[in-house]
Amino acid sequence: MTDLLQNSNRRWLKPIVFGSLLLVATIAGCSLIKVERIDAGNVGIKVNLAGSSRGVDDITYTTGWVFYTPLSTAVYEFPVYTQHKEYEEFEVQSKDGSGFGVAPSLNYFIQSDKVDDIFRQYRRPLPDIEDGFLKTAVYEAYRVATNRYTADSLISNRGSYEAQVKANLVGQLQTMGFTVQQITTKLEPPASLKAAIDAKNTAVQTGLQTENRIRQAEAQARINIAEAEGRAKSIRIAADAQAYANEKQQQSLTPLLVQMRWIEAWEKGGSAVPAYTSGSGGSGSQFLLQLPAGAVGK
Repeated sequence: MTDLLQNSNRRWLKPIVFGSLLLVATIAGCSLIKVERIDAGNVGIKVNLAGSSRGVDDITYTTGWVFYTPLSTAVYEFPVYTQHKEYEEFEVQSKDGSGFGVAPSLNYFIQSDKVDDIFRQYRRPLPDIEDGFLKTAVYEAYRVATNRYTADSLISNRGSYEAQVKANLVGQLQTMGFTVQQITTKLEPPASLKAAIDAKNTAVQTGLQTENRIRQAEAQARINIAEAEGRAKSIRIAADAQAYANEKQQQSLTPLLVQMRWIEAWEKGGSAVPAYTSGSGGSGSQFLLQLPAGAVGK
C-alpha cells in the first residue's frame, strides 16, 4: 500500500516540476528579449554588441516593431524631423576684446541616410550628441564669427553677423549629416557697451522729444498769427464799412435836407431854434439869425 502511494506521488510530482521549470525558463527568456517600436518620422538602428558581426558592420536599419536581446543587441532611435535645441549662454570675444554673451537657439534635422554614419562616429543617442559635438560646433561657429567684428560693428551689423554664424555652422555640420535650418541669437553686449548704447538711445529720445516740442511751438505760433491776422482783418473790414457808411451819410446831407431839418426844429420851438433865415434859397447863400425867444411875436 505504501509503495502504491509513493508511485502515485511521483507521477503527480513530475508534471509539477516540469511546469515550474518551463515557467522559469519562459520568464527568463522574456527578460532576455525586449520589444521596441520605431515610430514614424524616426529611423531605428540595431547594433550588435557581441559576436562575429561586431565592429564596423555591426549597424543595421530597422523600422516598426523590433525584437532583440539586450545582452547582445542595442536599438537606437533617431528622429529625422526638425529638432529645436536651446543652449545656455556662453561668452565669445570680439576683435577688439569685448566679451559678448551668446544664448543660441538651433533648428536642424538629421539626414535620414546619414544616421548610421552619425552613430558610427559618436556612438551616442541624439541627446548626448546635442550636448557634446553639436554644442562644440555651435560655440566654434560663434567664436569664429564674433572675432571678425569689433564691438560697435557687431552691434550695427547683427543681420550679417548671424548669417556668418549660420554659414560657419552649415560648413561644419552639413557633410556630417546635420542640416541647419535656422539659428537665432540672444546677444548680450558687455556692460560698458550696453551703458553707452543706453545713453545714446536716451540722447536720441531726448532729441526727438525736443524736436517735437519745437514743431508743436511753431505750429501753435502759426495758429496764433493766423488768429491775430483774422482779428485784424475783421477790424479793418468793420472800420471800412463804418467809414463807407459815414461817407454816404455826409453825401446825403444836401441843402434841401438841411432846410427840412431847420423847419422840423422850428416847429418844435425852443430857445435855440433859428427864428429868421435869409438868402436866395440857393445852396451857399443861406444863413440863419439867432433871435431871442419871444421876439417873433412882437
